[in-house]
Amino acid sequence: MFNHILVPTDGSRLSAKAAKQAVKVAKAMGARITGFYAIPAYSSTYYGDGYILRAPSAEAQAEFAQKQARKHLSAIEVEAEVEKVPCEVFHVVSDSPYEAIIDAAKKKKCDLIVMASHGRRGLSGLVLGSETQKVLIHSKIPVLVCR
Repeated sequence: MFNHILVPTDGSRLSAKAAKQAVKVAKAMGARITGFYAIPAYSSTYYGDGYILRAPSAEAQAEFAQKQARKHLSAIEVEAEVEKVPCEVFHVVSDSPYEAIIDAAKKKKCDLIVMASHGRRGLSGLVLGSETQKVLIHSKIPVLVCR
């Protein structure tokens, strides 16, 4: 039924759990997976309590983001390798993770997105938003949400 599964991660335990589920689904269906991570765009200043703080250099921030991406994506690769599921990984720079996820699924011609939901409700859900909810609303590709 599904041949290519996109597995977005934010590095959380819930994302790791969703990745394990995605690998199991892929193995059962003979599908392949693509791990995906959206790196936030570089920001030169932070505002907090009325102060302007200098951020780390663009190079330092980019290097840290690359390390984070490799760390989070390697967990998906290891999980896929253990189960002998074909896997590729990639990342992009984006301040809109849900749009990046949908774009990645289209670009890689995925027919399913498997992702985690942190389950935020009430005021925290309203204020923080939910990337999963946004993907569910805007994606034309089926989305499997793991908790």
